[in-house]
Amino acid sequence: MALQQHLQIDSRREGDVVVVTLRGELDLASSPLFESEIERPEVALCPKLVLDLENLQFIDSTGLRIIFSAHARAEERDQQFAVTQGSEQVQRLLDITRVGQNLRVVSSPQELLD
Repeated sequence: MALQQHLQIDSRREGDVVVVTLRGELDLASSPLFESEIERPEVALCPKLVLDLENLQFIDSTGLRIIFSAHARAEERDQQFAVTQGSEQVQRLLDITRVGQNLRVVSSPQELLD
């Protein structure tokens, strides 16, 4: 499977929020694609960043690590950072690992737009 089919990333800016939507699988194979997207100036320089995980079907420990890494980079840039709740599998992993205790979890990207 081609990497672009493995993980699809769409970014859009709405005011002072950039929403990065992930579709597919975030794992060891797709992590470089995700990391390069987070470092693009259009994403990195925006005051607020939301990772939309609603259409993410799978995430492994590498995926969790790079989400935490993206959060750390956002903090270094004084950028607000949040993730949306994901699919059942993704949400289960986020719950088990207690990601919500370390990251802001929102029900939709719209929460940061208000």
